Amino acid sequence: MTDIEISPAELHQRLSAGESLRLLDVREPWEFEQASLANAENIPLNQIPMHLEAMAANDAHAEIICFCHSGRRSLTAADWLRRSGVPGARSLAGGIDQWSRDIDPSIPRY
Repeated sequence: MTDIEISPAELHQRLSAGESLRLLDVREPWEFEQASLANAENIPLNQIPMHLEAMAANDAHAEIICFCHSGRRSLTAADWLRRSGVPGARSLAGGIDQWSRDIDPSIPRY
């Protein structure tokens, strides 16, 4: 499972190229309100099982980029989604904090 993580640089390159990727913010709503990526959907980690059926049906072959603050929760989410039938799930390495440091410093760090 070496391809489970995606670097901020690779994600930025792919988004800039116009690729259609589903961005799934697995943080809590208060974190999502503080800082997020454009077009991201917020489903907190503990609520992902409730959305699995729809994700497995609609996104089974799509790439879903999960992210959180530092990359730990999103790695858990991506791993769980993969084991549950969504092989295209990946985790943003370093989370939104790394994205803010490497790609877009206008995104607040907390």
